[in-house]
Amino acid sequence: MKSLNVKIWGVRKRASKRPSYNVRWSVADRVFSETFRTKALADHYRTKLVVAARDGEEFDDVTGLPDSMAEKKAELTWYTFALKYLAMKWPHAAPNTRDGINESLASVTIALLDDRAGRPSADLIRQALRNWAFVLPGPTEREVPTEIANTLHWIAKASRSLNDLADPVTAREVLDSFKVRLDGKAAAAETVRRKRRTFVNALHYAVDLGEFKENPLTAVRWQKPKVSSEVDPRVVVNPQQALSLLHAVSYVGGYRRARGRRLVGLFACMYFAGLRPAEAVGLTESDLTLPEQGWGAVVLHRTRPSVGKRWTDSGESHDDRGLKNRPAEDVRRVPIPPQLVAMLREHLAVFGTAADGRLFQSEGGGVVASSTYWRAWQDARTLALPPAAVASPLARRPYDLRHSALSTWLNAGVDPTEVAERAGNSVEVLLSRYAKCLDGRQEVANRRIEDLLNEYD
Repeated sequence: MKSLNVKIWGVRKRASKRPSYNVRWSVADRVFSETFRTKALADHYRTKLVVAARDGEEFDDVTGLPDSMAEKKAELTWYTFALKYLAMKWPHAAPNTRDGINESLASVTIALLDDRAGRPSADLIRQALRNWAFVLPGPTEREVPTEIANTLHWIAKASRSLNDLADPVTAREVLDSFKVRLDGKAAAAETVRRKRRTFVNALHYAVDLGEFKENPLTAVRWQKPKVSSEVDPRVVVNPQQALSLLHAVSYVGGYRRARGRRLVGLFACMYFAGLRPAEAVGLTESDLTLPEQGWGAVVLHRTRPSVGKRWTDSGESHDDRGLKNRPAEDVRRVPIPPQLVAMLREHLAVFGTAADGRLFQSEGGGVVASSTYWRAWQDARTLALPPAAVASPLARRPYDLRHSALSTWLNAGVDPTEVAERAGNSVEVLLSRYAKCLDGRQEVANRRIEDLLNEYD
């Protein structure tokens, strides 16, 4: 039967070895109670009862719950909720974003596991979450190894309630877990920030589902690690160093195999045109304007980021998508200097294009993998740079060629708006990240200052 005769008492602390908190209420003179580990959880539960009574909901005199809570009697665990969140986010997320969501949900899930008998090893739990639970299609739609299935069953039983996150202490413990890597060392600030961002977004979804009135993380006072948005000036190469590195790439892997020679133009696009690696990998011959003399142009409209088969809808290692942070149909025109025009004309004359018109291809004709050009670049650094520079951050990653390009343009006096347009960034991002001095440029500045001072001696 249903009743509106409801009375709700306050939260009462129970004396025991492990303190707990009791919520008591009555429906039609029948007393009900629920016990919670913390006062915050008890307060949260009592608030839901009070709101239901205030809204005039009828309470069941058998369960003691209003209709809005009766359906949620079986508490939603974090793990079950995380699977719902993944199903909502996955179809609309980019492959790299999917990877980040997967990693973040796995971290939160591990932090919210109770100690139960039969706990699998940490490696097995992480493998089950990363490779099976938080990937679509999920484990219910695939043939799962017995060991993994048993691990996922244990996780489902050991997962704590989603409502536990209403306790600021529990939420803080989860946030603090982001700061530690698997080996016990401190995690990178960017990794912590990425995991927190997913965690916050997931709990916003919990609010949308009616599990919380507001995001419980708003009640947690937690110091976010500071993430540097500036490019380390030590990674930036000057034009002479850049040319030496590009020249060295052509020697990687020998002349006949041409492992390095077929990648010279790829790295040159990053340096002379400021392209992101994924933009350079996706270039086709039809995207280029290569006159015999003078400046040419590149029209960018696609990227081919290397993300892994697990995260793409096509099952291929490379995604095929539009430009970063732009509508899918958007394009970006980048003028390219005569040096790059000549290098790309030579590349086409020697290597031609892949079957689909791609400018750069692997030895087998496929999309150039990030691991392929990464290894070639490390070999080129060893050939082109002195030992001290090889050990330094100077051009340690291929992406540093883009940093060098944008810094070069700014130091050449090009208007920041024009640089931002060519780079595909906002002016604010450009000036906060890329306005760095070139390697060795300080000497030029020092001479000018010294010359000025000498005039007054």
